[in-house]
Amino acid sequence: MKLFHYLRTPYHIPLLTLAAPMILSNISVPLLGLVDTAVIGHLSHAHYLAGIALGSGSIALLFWLASFLRMSTTGEIAQAYGEKNQARSYQSLLASMAIALLFAMSLIGLSPFLLEVIERLANPSSDVMEQASLYFSIRIYSAPAAMMNLVLLGFMLGLQYGKGPFYIVLFTNLVNIVLDLLFVIGFEWGVAGAAWASVIADYSALALAVWLTSSLLKKKGWIFLWLRPSRQHLIHLLTLNKDIFIRSLVLQLCFSFMTFYGARLGDNTLAANAVLLNFLMLVSFAMDGIAYAVEAKVGQAKGEKDTEKLKSWVAVSVLWGGVFAILYCFVFAVFGPAIIGMLTSIPSVVETALVYLPWLIVLPLIAMNCFLFDGVFVGLTRAREMRNSMIFSALFGFFLPVYLLLDHGNHALWLAMTCFMALRGITLIYRYRKLDVQNALLK
Repeated sequence: MKLFHYLRTPYHIPLLTLAAPMILSNISVPLLGLVDTAVIGHLSHAHYLAGIALGSGSIALLFWLASFLRMSTTGEIAQAYGEKNQARSYQSLLASMAIALLFAMSLIGLSPFLLEVIERLANPSSDVMEQASLYFSIRIYSAPAAMMNLVLLGFMLGLQYGKGPFYIVLFTNLVNIVLDLLFVIGFEWGVAGAAWASVIADYSALALAVWLTSSLLKKKGWIFLWLRPSRQHLIHLLTLNKDIFIRSLVLQLCFSFMTFYGARLGDNTLAANAVLLNFLMLVSFAMDGIAYAVEAKVGQAKGEKDTEKLKSWVAVSVLWGGVFAILYCFVFAVFGPAIIGMLTSIPSVVETALVYLPWLIVLPLIAMNCFLFDGVFVGLTRAREMRNSMIFSALFGFFLPVYLLLDHGNHALWLAMTCFMALRGITLIYRYRKLDVQNALLK
């Protein structure tokens, strides 16, 4: 009867209205990765593709570590929106922007050291490392724009403005794709061209994000105030960011392990994994479209102190997450080989990628809950539970299977990734249900 109730609930249209622009814009993010991979993948040697995989994977690790900026901002702003508390909104925005700039400048200052760490961990061939270093050294200078963009995306999402992030992400990726084709193919700048395209796109997106945020505040009739966060509020925000940062760090350690250990298995395996990880990114960003919407809706419901509304948003998001997961499983099963062929024309890389494609076919359904319930806990601003779930899942779902099955090479990596995603979803659902039983969802 509950399922029938949620099928008829009026929550579907508001959730999908908020999620739809995010799904469309998020799909364009992995499509950008597909263009990067396809452009470089059709150059003459595998080390170009392997090099950009290592360089861009390392940048992605660092930038995604900053996902705490968007998550904490979305949760805080959504709850403030539910409370109708403009002062809290401005305090959260300004504090998050300051943290974003500090984090970005730290990354730039540490970049030479980080390159040394990447080389030691991955131990790639000299040709691959040369291309990876070239990409990394250029792309790292987009950090300030990328970090501040995350904060402004979170701010707009928290205010239920799904079109703003849609415009920003879509604009960023369109600029990046056009410049990719111009710099890499037209000017023949190779890997450096792909890096410069991303840098220019990030700063262009920041300009658009500032303009959209200003327009949004004017539309709502809000007058921007330079409010210094209270000590209590700042401590709360720093604690929230700390826990989400640790959660993001552990997540990216697992993904970077895929890249670094794949490099030890040879250039073809590294390149094949780079192609296949685009499949997983496509799934994750599409699922995150639903998750972003539930972050805002759950946060607003918590701010309004409405438990039943909160639980309804969660149930409806799981329903739609299942629909999209099944769709992706079907698409990968039917069109997976064709997609691989579009991404690279190097026969050895295509052959290797096809061996591991079955893992990607089953992953969407297995990984669905971890994406969606991340969104639930962001809206609840319960970062400690997210952190604990991620650490437990990484230890027992990822690294333990890798250790036990290391002799199976790349299959061990993909099995571990599958177990990791499954365990994240299980632990988050368990914690959510426990909070519900304890009537603690609004605390």
